[in-house]
Amino acid sequence: MSGSPGVPDQKIYIVDDDEALRDSLVWLLESNGYAVASYESAESFLDFYDASLTGCLVLDVRMPGMSGLELFEELKARRSPLPVIFITGHGDVPMAVSAVKKGAVDFIEKPFGDRDMLTLIEQCLAAERESRGKRQLEAEVTRRLAHLTHREREVLDLIIGGKLNKQIADVLGISIKTVEVHRARVMEKMGANSLAELVQQVIAAEPGALH
Repeated sequence: MSGSPGVPDQKIYIVDDDEALRDSLVWLLESNGYAVASYESAESFLDFYDASLTGCLVLDVRMPGMSGLELFEELKARRSPLPVIFITGHGDVPMAVSAVKKGAVDFIEKPFGDRDMLTLIEQCLAAERESRGKRQLEAEVTRRLAHLTHREREVLDLIIGGKLNKQIADVLGISIKTVEVHRARVMEKMGANSLAELVQQVIAAEPGALH
């Protein structure tokens, strides 16, 4: 299997000490076109883990050794972008709810139906694709910002602050014509087709830019 349907680089990582459940999930997901890898413990997954992994993690709450919740906390500490779905027994629901409040995508109670799991997986993968797209865009905007000259950055900051060309010229002690030249270069370097697009780009990469 090359990956989740239509998304070759996404993979589903199952971490559960219950071999029968792991095998069942692997069969279910692979038969529906997903790429899957399974691990019998949190420790074995961590040995494999790399920050570049894409897809999602299906994680049992209770396991011998490092628990699913402890693995979740460790991945959070490593700033892992992998979304997490918890598998829980009835008594583990409060813990799973707490994990969701801390950033887990969702949880599913045992026993669960195949369709419920598949629906949850697809929602999780869709969220991961969207999140990854945003991160890539922010990284590209940050790269473009780094290529602005000091003066271009000054002009950009004043544009983001809502200043008109005449006001920018007064603040920087330059002519309006020079402001227009810098403004055009900023738009070109940032790949922005409008002022609104320029503002959206910058606040996405630098959330504090408007403050």
